[in-house]
Amino acid sequence: MTHTWHITSVVDAARARTDTARLAAGHGVPVRDRTRLLTALTAQLRQALAKGGTWRLTVHTAAPPGRAEHPQLRLALSAVPDDGPAEQPTWRAAVPTTEPAAAPDALASTPPAPESLAEALLDSDDDTALVLDALTEQETLVEFHREELHQTNQGVLALHAELDAAGEAQRELFAAERAARTEAEEARRRLTFLADSSDALTASLNHEEIVRLLPELLMPSYAHTVDVWLLGDEEAERGHAPRPAAAVVAARTGRPQYAAPHPGGLPGVEDRPPSALHPTRPHLCLPLPARRTTLGVLILTPPGDHWDPDDAVMLIELARRAGTAIDNAQRFEHNRDIAETLQRALLTDLPSPPGLHLAARYLPATHGLNIGGDWYDAFRQPDGSLIAVIGDVTGHGLHAAVMMSQLRTALRAYAVDGGSPGRLLTRLHLFLHHLQPDLYATAVIARFRPGERVLTWAAAGHPPPVLRTPDGRVRTLDDKPGAMLGIPLRQDIEDHTVELPAGATLALYTDGLVERRAHGIDPGIERLTEAMSVLAAHDLSHDLESAADHILDPMLKDSERDDDVCLLLCHVAEETPR
Repeated sequence: MTHTWHITSVVDAARARTDTARLAAGHGVPVRDRTRLLTALTAQLRQALAKGGTWRLTVHTAAPPGRAEHPQLRLALSAVPDDGPAEQPTWRAAVPTTEPAAAPDALASTPPAPESLAEALLDSDDDTALVLDALTEQETLVEFHREELHQTNQGVLALHAELDAAGEAQRELFAAERAARTEAEEARRRLTFLADSSDALTASLNHEEIVRLLPELLMPSYAHTVDVWLLGDEEAERGHAPRPAAAVVAARTGRPQYAAPHPGGLPGVEDRPPSALHPTRPHLCLPLPARRTTLGVLILTPPGDHWDPDDAVMLIELARRAGTAIDNAQRFEHNRDIAETLQRALLTDLPSPPGLHLAARYLPATHGLNIGGDWYDAFRQPDGSLIAVIGDVTGHGLHAAVMMSQLRTALRAYAVDGGSPGRLLTRLHLFLHHLQPDLYATAVIARFRPGERVLTWAAAGHPPPVLRTPDGRVRTLDDKPGAMLGIPLRQDIEDHTVELPAGATLALYTDGLVERRAHGIDPGIERLTEAMSVLAAHDLSHDLESAADHILDPMLKDSERDDDVCLLLCHVAEETPR
């Protein structure tokens, strides 16, 4: 259905607005939509009245073509010229409806009575009241949501503050963890360096080598320059430049000194004025302590501007260990010199009896004091017999060498009274047991009588002698030996005899020649017999010294030389035809 109003005056506009309001209400247009529609229509009507002329308002109450399921209330406002049809609408609007038309068909021709206009005005106020009520509800709801949003924002802000605080605490924890990890890594690095340096310093028993090693260990990580000042070493000090006064104080007091333009604040270190020799360069002077004295001073300059306090503590400990290592090396060198002097005094020249050639080799161990209890000797008895002996005192060092010297002297004294090899070993056993109950020895004694082709020998806990006959065959003399000398056991050591033809060679030796830790002693004795069997008879007869070297060379190829090696060769010369 279509309703049309021609508008030329304010009354016409009011009537059109009132009728449109009734149509919208009659078709079930919601209050808010109706209010928006009428407000827009009022504004358009005011503009039309201001322009003047005749205007036409058309209201359609049917659904648009093709959309019967969506009924609408459609409005159109257009100007009507005086001499022609209406122009195209200048304003259009549409609102959905929910109820069929309830207004009479003659609504458009109803006269504009004052009562109708008043009633329409009151109806518009009712609509406005309804809209205002809805607006109040919306404002209340908006205020509620605003407060709720405010509370939510406050909670979010509090949460963000808590998250920021938690993040800051976490960052602080991470920073503390990184600092602790860095500190632990630095401590581990210092401890590793200290352990490795200690191993390197104590591995040597040469104090000069230790002094040379210190700069290699410290530069450039912990020092820019390193000077090792050993007190009393006049040869090394000859021509050396003067040293800082702080080094003299450290040597005199035995306390670490730090000389620099500004205090170092290093733990355990005394601050002193800068050195007059180098006023701008810091010096850390660390004493090298020994048991009851100060051996010297370690003078360092920093790798940078100064030392870290923890590095200074580590350097003080390193200097203490270096002093101990130097002291041990100097004591070892002193004892080694005494032992070597004693050893040279004991290894006398061998005799040269007619019909018998002797050759001996003594090689000290390459570890320790380089001196032990291995010994050999050869001398004549009053009846013209020749005694050849080889022995081994347990242990190493000066004490073993002194004990070996006493046994050697005792044997020569006992041999003056005569006596067979077994008898001499028995007397040495009693001598050692009473003289040094906690020390033991092994020995082999062989006696050669001039003009006889019989060898008399006896052994006490010692590896068996090896005999090579003129035809090149080699065998060990493994008859029952006695026990070790000096053990708490009464024993009478037996003599043994073996035929000794001209051209035969007897080898006496200590266990350092044949014994290996991984294989024992038996394989070594077999190798010795093999080495003697391949010797040329000519070498044994004419160059026994070279023959001794030919035996030692293959025997010592796999030796670690952790024990002394002693070899004594006795070769019976062949008879010269008349």
